[in-house]
Amino acid sequence: MNVVDKNYDIIVVGAGMIGAAMAIGLAKEGWKILLLEHSNLLEKSFNPLSPPYLRVSALNYATVSLLKQLGVWDDVINMRVAPYRRLDTWEKDNTHVIFEAKNLFIPELGYIVENHILKLALWQQFNKYYNITLLCPYSLISIKRKNKQWILSLKNENQHLQVFTKLIIAADGANSQIRSLVGIGTNGWQYNQLCLLITIHMEQKQKDIIWQQFFPSGPRAFLPLFDHWACLVWYDKPTKVRNLQSMSLKQIKKEIILAFPKRLGIFEVISKGSFSFNRHHASNYVKTGLALIGDAAHSINPLAGQGVNLGYRDINSLLNVLINAKEHLIPIYEKKTLLIYQTDRIHDNKLMQMSIDAIYTIFSSHLTCIIIIRTVILKLVQKNKKLKNYILKYALGL
Repeated sequence: MNVVDKNYDIIVVGAGMIGAAMAIGLAKEGWKILLLEHSNLLEKSFNPLSPPYLRVSALNYATVSLLKQLGVWDDVINMRVAPYRRLDTWEKDNTHVIFEAKNLFIPELGYIVENHILKLALWQQFNKYYNITLLCPYSLISIKRKNKQWILSLKNENQHLQVFTKLIIAADGANSQIRSLVGIGTNGWQYNQLCLLITIHMEQKQKDIIWQQFFPSGPRAFLPLFDHWACLVWYDKPTKVRNLQSMSLKQIKKEIILAFPKRLGIFEVISKGSFSFNRHHASNYVKTGLALIGDAAHSINPLAGQGVNLGYRDINSLLNVLINAKEHLIPIYEKKTLLIYQTDRIHDNKLMQMSIDAIYTIFSSHLTCIIIIRTVILKLVQKNKKLKNYILKYALGL
């Protein structure tokens, strides 16, 4: 589509893993879409010989199903992914809780996918849709609402541009510019932990199991990647993680051997990187002609890998609401229409936030009574098949 077009059915702001998928879902339904991205996210072509990228996501069963519906998943599979069918989590040796795909009669719990590869697969889809216009990189200068329309003022290095729409979908991340400009507030906090991601190459080829051990300072997890590659996730106090980040690869290998269980085996450290994380929740997800999705609406402690999956649940819900409105000739931009999406998603997102925060709090405690309680809980979950399957279904979005 020619970028001189000024009027769009829907403008999606943010072309990351959430915004790009949202735009594809809308384009499949025939809407005229503008996808706006302020960063230069033009991905390079895939090199199968390259080592894995540092940032990865654990996509659950429901997220993969949505990506299949969007026609994206085959492109992801044709690059590289790692299926996981088991999840082993524990604190002490006698408190293992093991979740398995076979108990739910599904082929896998999900896949570990490099964020770069998922974005590349999504962006490759844009050429298939005449009704998607991508503006990248373009900065949003201002937005205003007039005569039931949004007017967005944009610019890049070469030009200024005004575009018009009746519906904006904000997928522009935790520091959402759209959310700020329209005056939607948030509440939340930053956790007193940092996360260190470490890419390793291992002697043995990877199996289909994720494992995670809890410590009061934060969990330490193992994520299998393709072939002999894996990702280690180390949560700890900011001073500890900064110290680890400053070490050489040889030094940090020694620290990993001391900190991680022996089941890790023989490995070499290839790369590392740290990041902070916070929890926030928007006071509202919608206004007339506006909807927030993904991190623009909510962010979550990443210890259970649910952040991106909640974003894809938002996409699925909002798509269904908009498609149903169109079929019944109801304006998709009306607040009462968009409130259906908010009502559908806000409880689930808050419940997941509270659940992960409860896990974070319980397993961070040094109090003897709390240690006893969490040991009892882990043993109870492992013994109770119905409870374990209920927890697993909820985590997988089933």
